[in-house]
Amino acid sequence: MAAGHRDQVRLGAFLADAEELTQSQLEGLANPLALSLEVGLPEDTSLLDEHDLDNYVFPLVSRLSRRGGRHFAAVFCTKQYADASYISVAEALPIERKVSDGWYEIQTTASSESAVFKQQIHDQLRGAFPLRQGAVALHLSFTVGPTRNWLNLWKPTIDALERILGSSSLQRQWHPRDGRIVELGLHCRRDPAIGNNVVIGIDATAVD
Repeated sequence: MAAGHRDQVRLGAFLADAEELTQSQLEGLANPLALSLEVGLPEDTSLLDEHDLDNYVFPLVSRLSRRGGRHFAAVFCTKQYADASYISVAEALPIERKVSDGWYEIQTTASSESAVFKQQIHDQLRGAFPLRQGAVALHLSFTVGPTRNWLNLWKPTIDALERILGSSSLQRQWHPRDGRIVELGLHCRRDPAIGNNVVIGIDATAVD
């Protein structure tokens, strides 16, 4: 969209407010960091259509990382009907992985900018069971080498999850029903031995 487009203006205001709200907190925190964003939406919107959560946190974490030279290792985002949204930052802490029935682990070798990256994910989910209709909680755990920008892996990974989330378009590939994700967790672990490959843990569950 053009720089003066209404959505771009609103995005700029959102990023500026979020940066101002977190600036003082970030100054006292050591890397790696965790960020939590709770998105409040008006009740006249459809909670399970559009308002994709990665579209909120990707520009936000990108800006905070770029301007402050900070490293985020965990990002959480939710959406619900509410009059206000909330943001918080803290030092990231390692947790023990809990494997659920909706857990899949795959490996990619291609650039995240290529269709091959998505295809590799799609092919390795051949035995995945699609989630029932309704809201979804999705957590993605990325193991990457030191040169990978893990933020660039978020969107293409989600785009490749049609076998889990369902498709929003029968005519176009890589268009999952990701608007139904109401809870998104993104986690990063760095492993120098992995090189340019990426190991992705996918934990997707239906929520009431």
